[in-house]
Amino acid sequence: MSTLAVPPLFARLAGAQRILIAGAGGGFDVYAGLPLATALRALGKQVHLANLSFSNLDGLDIDSWVEPGLAAVTPDSLGGAGYFPERTLSRWLSARSLPSTVYAFPRTGVQPLRSAYATLVRRLDLDAIVLVDGGTDILMQGDESGIGTPEEDMASLAAVAGLDGIDRLVVSLGFGIDSFHGVSHADVLENLAMLQRVGGYLGALSIPPDSPEAAAYLDAVSHAQSSTPLRPSIVNGQIAAAVRGQFGNVHVTSRTSGSELFVNPLMAVYFTVDLLTLARHVKYLPSLENTRSITEIAYAIEDYRDTVSRRPRRALPH
Repeated sequence: MSTLAVPPLFARLAGAQRILIAGAGGGFDVYAGLPLATALRALGKQVHLANLSFSNLDGLDIDSWVEPGLAAVTPDSLGGAGYFPERTLSRWLSARSLPSTVYAFPRTGVQPLRSAYATLVRRLDLDAIVLVDGGTDILMQGDESGIGTPEEDMASLAAVAGLDGIDRLVVSLGFGIDSFHGVSHADVLENLAMLQRVGGYLGALSIPPDSPEAAAYLDAVSHAQSSTPLRPSIVNGQIAAAVRGQFGNVHVTSRTSGSELFVNPLMAVYFTVDLLTLARHVKYLPSLENTRSITEIAYAIEDYRDTVSRRPRRALPH
């Protein structure tokens, strides 16, 4: 049971002992799950980490592969020196004496990705999976004026929705960041309101700036930024700035130069939804079911967008 004193996210996970927190959209998405992972570990939970990977996983040793669509990345894993968020995170975890394996999924279609998730469910005897999105485009239903960069998020959502016998949630961290990719956050709020009406919205939860969760997250993001100087995470850089209380046009990397940013406290808030309820309301998700490549997913989304009547674009009125 959730109350004001017990947030629904933690009420939902109260009975779970073995939880996978997985970055849904690739890149550094898994980092957005670190505050939650820190809090769950403090409650005595066994937490595992995974990420849909933008890294070149072809350089991994054969022993790193659990199966063709699932790699176990450790601090000593081979791979590209310039960009490897999963190994960077693994090294940060190891330096802090935390379980350091980070599972990595190649960018594939729904069927191979679901197979990889099913392997982890069996291998780790999981009770729950929490997909985490750095941003909000995982909450897009498909008929909005802009839907961000949904291919990887939707691959993850559809893959996990097809699993059985396990609790499944989605958390979004970084409200406002996807404006750069055309998302209207009035649409995000409308979608959350709809999910609330049907019982699928589990509320919002901010990261206290003076908490152990914030300290761990800020340290991990700082480590990642220094370890990946040519491709630092734009999303987590802005979220970290929001956790620190910065506001407005705050640039933490030259990659955002020339754009107008709006760092604000809402970026440091988790929005939680029930995964199955969300999946039922993504209107094109059934057309992704038999995909085996990310290209097939991109074409299916484009086909849907070409035929659907889109909502008029709206700005937040306040």
